[in-house]
Amino acid sequence: MTRGRLPWLAAALVVLLAATTAVLTTTSASHTSLRSSNVSSAADTAVTGPVTGGAGEPQLYGTAFDLGKVGYEESEYFLSGTADSYRPVKPLTTDGRWKVEPASTASYTTRVVVDRPKDPAKFNGTVMVEWLNVTGGVDVATTWIQTHNELIREGYAWVGVSAQAAGVNAAKTSDPSRYAALRHPGDSYSYDIFSQAGQAVRDSAATVLNGLRPRTLLAIGESQSANRLTTYADAVQPLANVYDGILAESRGGVAPVLSALSQAPQAAVPVPDGFHVRTDLRVPVLVFETETDLVKLGYLAARQPDSVRFRLWEVAGTAHADTYITPVGPTDSGDGQGDVAAFNTLLNPPATPDPTHPEVSCNTPINAGQAHYVLEAAVHALNKWVATGVAPAPAPRLRVDTSGPTPAFVLDANGNVEGGIRTPSVDAPVATLSGLGQEGSFYCTLFGTTVPFSAGKLAELYPTHARFVASWSVSTAESVAAGYIRPADATMLVKAAARSSVGG
Repeated sequence: MTRGRLPWLAAALVVLLAATTAVLTTTSASHTSLRSSNVSSAADTAVTGPVTGGAGEPQLYGTAFDLGKVGYEESEYFLSGTADSYRPVKPLTTDGRWKVEPASTASYTTRVVVDRPKDPAKFNGTVMVEWLNVTGGVDVATTWIQTHNELIREGYAWVGVSAQAAGVNAAKTSDPSRYAALRHPGDSYSYDIFSQAGQAVRDSAATVLNGLRPRTLLAIGESQSANRLTTYADAVQPLANVYDGILAESRGGVAPVLSALSQAPQAAVPVPDGFHVRTDLRVPVLVFETETDLVKLGYLAARQPDSVRFRLWEVAGTAHADTYITPVGPTDSGDGQGDVAAFNTLLNPPATPDPTHPEVSCNTPINAGQAHYVLEAAVHALNKWVATGVAPAPAPRLRVDTSGPTPAFVLDANGNVEGGIRTPSVDAPVATLSGLGQEGSFYCTLFGTTVPFSAGKLAELYPTHARFVASWSVSTAESVAAGYIRPADATMLVKAAARSSVGG
């Protein structure tokens, strides 16, 4: 996996600016595997690898530490087959209850990157299949960066899929020798490619997982990938039944271009603004939203009530991108140093998301909220939901005032939003955190803001260091009890607070 500080962010979010601006102006689940014979040409999908040659490692922006030191190994494989594009049988409606049919076929060769436990005894049976994000024109393992500590300590396998043409083309450009065989017919075929990748994990586990035997496949994607994954859930999952659960992180609500069922050179099939996840799926879906997603990216228009197989998590004090995605997360090996670094960004937040690119600086310090901890809990909750059939309890919504010309969050005395899923960073705060408020380029607005409290305010809130640690610990314990922070993360959160000098 490509190492380093993720210089993709500037390009990635500038591309998202262009795409979004264009858009804005114009019953219970079972642990039984839902293996399907409905995936187009699944039996003909060829898996080759592990891939070697070229630069000697997969071209993918993800974590930047040695996986071998945490008991994991990484491999890459090519998938070849014939994929379908889709067209609607009837007009697509906002309830997401779509019926589609194959429209055309095309051959493809793509790649998957696999991170898995070295010791088979540590594999928990669940494979997290990520729709790699291509907003910046390259493949980015965004949800792996955010959730890798939970996945590693619990023994998940992770598979990153180059479902879209931009990622395949970027890999070929980056390492022509290694990726000479890759070819992608266009994003109209991305949905069936994603189905076939999941089916290949099941059917070719002896190769793809080095003999590990999967029981559960969970699909996950962030931002643009979450938009497409939501279209996948409504249109393709009912046909293919490959995945046992779906987690869509930070989807927008008014981005039909990013969520299109089909696009040029095939017939363009945009999706309606504000469309919901269909409520008649056989598998559970958990949607994870930050403050930025809800208001800036328009998810408020797609907000829907919880149902038998749908849960919505809205997280207070969080932004679409933050200091964990970069600079902290890529080098966080789970030894506690990443938690300390993340805590310190609450007190001294950077205005530059990527320290290796100081020329890309925002007007004010970026968001240092605790989204990644809650996202790790969301992975656990979804996996448990699939395994037991017991859905997580409905989560509180962020409080939004819609009485004015534009939606506005209802704020508490410290300037943090009320409602939603709470973490220590908003209930034992040391700063005002927002997914909004950042001005300048659209790239920067996705990172939200952090305004650290003054020394005087910290002393007023926490007369002693012990008082602060106690307040932080109580909030952390409440989050664990509610299922929004994992116990292992809670231990590290409290240790990080104890090591700080906050209070007194």
